[in-house]
Amino acid sequence: MRRLTALLSLLLVPLAALAGAQKYEPLSASVQAALSQNIADQAPPKSSFRNPIEAADWLTEMSQRLDRRIPDRESRLDFLRAVHYEATRAGIDPQLILGLIQVESGFKKYAVSSAGARGFMQVMPFWVKLIGRGEDNLFHLRTNLRYGCTILRHYLDIEQGDLYRALGRYNGSLGKPEYPNMVKAAWQSQWLYSSQKIANR
Repeated sequence: MRRLTALLSLLLVPLAALAGAQKYEPLSASVQAALSQNIADQAPPKSSFRNPIEAADWLTEMSQRLDRRIPDRESRLDFLRAVHYEATRAGIDPQLILGLIQVESGFKKYAVSSAGARGFMQVMPFWVKLIGRGEDNLFHLRTNLRYGCTILRHYLDIEQGDLYRALGRYNGSLGKPEYPNMVKAAWQSQWLYSSQKIANR
């Protein structure tokens, strides 16, 4: 019970104080090239879902959960489709990305941290110089999600799938428990999704 209370209190702390910043680490030429290729702007296909029923179920469920944070229905659905596509493309659970965005920016498109991290996923501008193109706009929905998901995938690969350490790297707080615990708590309490559960309603 004490642990649950501690996690809930962490979720109530103002987001601006918690948004961290990825730290610049030199990349090998091969890693830099691979990340640059992943960032390359390609228009997503119409859907990243396996079938229209899966798409309708997931979008309906997540849209209901997100409606107070993004009131406009079309904007909300565009956001959710982009999250699903970019997370799936990076091999990451889209619900985890929703939990990360909740903690990092509170779903504010134009959020800027005190360290200068930008957008929904609070991406540091140095990544644009390192792996992107000068004209990449980190406030653009799909660009921000593409960078954020690619960076988290990179950290997951470095940490051999250790989500706790990868999240610490993402936030620039490696070795500290608060941030990974907050993202996991948001993911599991707000965004955990099971198509079976929806089907059995």
